[in-house]
Amino acid sequence: MKVALFGATGFVGSYIVDELISQGMEANLMVRGWSENKLLQKEKCRIIKGDIDDKIAINETLDGCGAVIYAIGIIREFPNRGITYENLHFNGAKRCIDAAKEKGINRFILMSANGAKMNGTGYQSTKYNSEEYLKFADLDYTIFRPSLIFGDPRGNDRPEFCTQLKKDMLNLPFPAPNFHKGFNPLKAGDFAMSPIHIKDVASIFVKSIKEISLVKKTYCLGGDTYYWQDIIKIISSAYGKNKWTIPAPAIIIQGFAFLFDRFQWFPVTKDQITMLLEGNVCDSGEVFKLLNIKPISFSPESLSYLRD
Repeated sequence: MKVALFGATGFVGSYIVDELISQGMEANLMVRGWSENKLLQKEKCRIIKGDIDDKIAINETLDGCGAVIYAIGIIREFPNRGITYENLHFNGAKRCIDAAKEKGINRFILMSANGAKMNGTGYQSTKYNSEEYLKFADLDYTIFRPSLIFGDPRGNDRPEFCTQLKKDMLNLPFPAPNFHKGFNPLKAGDFAMSPIHIKDVASIFVKSIKEISLVKKTYCLGGDTYYWQDIIKIISSAYGKNKWTIPAPAIIIQGFAFLFDRFQWFPVTKDQITMLLEGNVCDSGEVFKLLNIKPISFSPESLSYLRD
C-alpha cells in the first residue's frame, strides 16, 4: 500500500517514515524544500516539495495512495513568522481531509493530543477542532491522542520533551522547579503524565492503517503513569545525575512566559505551563493488546540518548 504522510520531517513523522518502510509500504512525503535533508531515508520515499497551504502539492502527495497520515504538529507558535496552531493543526488538516475525500481516499489517521478540548489552550483547541472536522468528513478515520512522547530526537532540530527538559532545567546549577498551582508548596508536583515511546507511537500509527476495528474511533496513547517529581528523577538518572527539586509556584513562571514566550530563546510558554499542571494521563492497554505491541518503558535505559 502507498501511504501519504504529512509531517514526515518532524519528531513523530520521522519515526513513522521508518515504520512504513520496515512494513513494506510505499511512502509519499510532502516536505518543504529546505527541510528535505532532514529525512533519514529519503531515497526510499517519493518526495513532493510544498507547504501545507499548497493544494497542488497536497493533491500530488495523495496520488495513488490508499491511506493518509496527518502528523503535523508544533509545540509552540510564532505568529510573526506565520507559524500558528490554527494554520498547522487545523487549516492544514482540513485541506488534507478535503483533498482525500475528493480523491476517494477513505483511510485517514490523525495525530491529535491527549487533553485536546474545545475551550482549552490554543494548542488543545486547534487539535480538537481538527478532530471534529475529520469526524464529520465521512471518512474511515482513526484519531490518536498521544500523551508525553519520548525517544531519541535524532537531531537538534526536532523538539523532544526529555531532551528539552534536560537542556532548559536539569542542566542548570540549581534545583529543578517542582511546579504547583497557587502558593501552597504541599501541592508541588501534584500532576502526572503517561510517557509513551516514539517507536510505540509510530508502530501504532502504521499498524492501524489496516486494522478495521480501529475505524471511526479515538484512542489516547500513553504508558505507565508518573508524577512530575518521578519524571525528573528518571530523566536525571538517565545521564548520571541526582537532581534535587524545589517547590515553585507556576504563576511566577507563567508571568514571565506571558511577557517573553513570543521570543524563541525563552524556554517555555504560558500555555505549556497550563497544560503541564493539568496533567496528561491515559490508559492504552487496549490498543497495545489489539496491535500486539509490548510498550517500551519510561526508564533510564530507554532514555540513554540523554547521555550525549
